[in-house]
Amino acid sequence: MSLLGKKFPAPIAQPMAPFYVAGVVILYGINSFANALANSEEHRNDPRNPASKTVQPKDKHN
Repeated sequence: MSLLGKKFPAPIAQPMAPFYVAGVVILYGINSFANALANSEEHRNDPRNPASKTVQPKDKHN
């Protein structure tokens, strides 16, 4: 006897495929828009912009 009850052979992935694809497209669009805004002239020199931060070398204590 299963703890979750009887299993039904209902398809899950196939009917939900358009929603998965739409989610990926929306996330790609949001990411592209955020990158475009971060690289715009207005926000390029903002100290909160992660793209403008330079990596500083770590101090080695010898």
